[in-house]
Amino acid sequence: VAPELAAGIPDLPRIVALLGGAFGLVAMVLATVGLYGVVSFMVGRRTQEIGIRMALGAQRSAVLRMVLANGLILASTGLLVGLAFALAAAPTVRSMLIGVSPYDPATFIAISAALLAATALASYLPAARATRVDPILALRHD
Repeated sequence: VAPELAAGIPDLPRIVALLGGAFGLVAMVLATVGLYGVVSFMVGRRTQEIGIRMALGAQRSAVLRMVLANGLILASTGLLVGLAFALAAAPTVRSMLIGVSPYDPATFIAISAALLAATALASYLPAARATRVDPILALRHD
C-alpha cells in the first residue's frame, strides 16, 4: 500500500497479519475436510477387508489403530513435504514477517502439531465407523 494511503489506515501490519491468520485457518479447515474425505474413501474401499479382520477376531481397538495410522502416515508424508517447501520459501517471506524469524522452530512445531491433531480428528470418525462394521454384511458385500 502506498505510504499516503497507509497513513489513514490504523495498524496496517496487524490487520494484514490477522487476515493472513484467518486465511491460514480456512486452509487448515479445508485440509482437514479433504483428509476426512480421503480417509473415509479409503475405509469404504476396505470394508470387506475390515469385515474379514473382524470375523477372524480382530479387536475393535486394533482396527481403530490401523485406520488412524493410515491417516497419520498420509498426513505425516504431506507434512514433511510441506515443511521442506516452507523452509525453502522462508527467505522470500522474510520481508513480510514482523517480529518472527522465517526459521522460527516454535512456529514450525506448533503448526505441525496442529495439523497432526486435525488429522487425528479427521481420521477418528471413519476409524470409529470402521469398528462398527458387521462382519457378515461386509463379507456379503460385492
